[in-house]
Amino acid sequence: MKLRKQLILLFCTFFVLPYSILMANEEAKYEVVDKNEIYEIRKYSDRLAVETSRAGIDSNFRKLFNYISGRNDAQEKIAMTTPVTQVEKNGNMTMQFYLPSKFNSNNVPNPSRDDVRIVNIEGGYYAVIRYSGRASDGNFIKHKEILEKELNKNNISIISPPIRATYDSPFTLPMNRRNEAMYKVEFNS
Repeated sequence: MKLRKQLILLFCTFFVLPYSILMANEEAKYEVVDKNEIYEIRKYSDRLAVETSRAGIDSNFRKLFNYISGRNDAQEKIAMTTPVTQVEKNGNMTMQFYLPSKFNSNNVPNPSRDDVRIVNIEGGYYAVIRYSGRASDGNFIKHKEILEKELNKNNISIISPPIRATYDSPFTLPMNRRNEAMYKVEFNS
């Protein structure tokens, strides 16, 4: 039993922990402009992302991962960034990977697939509630409802559907995961 625990500890130390830490090397930049015990309001600038919607046999994550792995017109490998976001658009669940800040509309590689596209995520104010645990539908729904209730209570207008943001690999222990529920809002700083 003691040997088994040591082997599990060694496996986690050499395989799981490094993967969790090294999953992404750049996070979308923002400025916190207001904060309370439940949520914060962030100001984001415009940023480029690659996105796809659920259709066909390939998962959204796999399509986007293939794009950053070099399946693009430049065959360029692109560093993973955080967060990975999901939002409902036109009745479909859309997933987005933000692109590293070195890319702009002139130098970003074009996707090889027709169902993967480069988009500009419009900056602005976003209300965000942070939570740990699994990135399950239930956990997200619970926190987006808390956020929506608080925003309504504080008379802050919501101008987008709810956005799910995940920051960690699936190998990160649930209590160490960073997840967020977000809404774009009208906010006067």
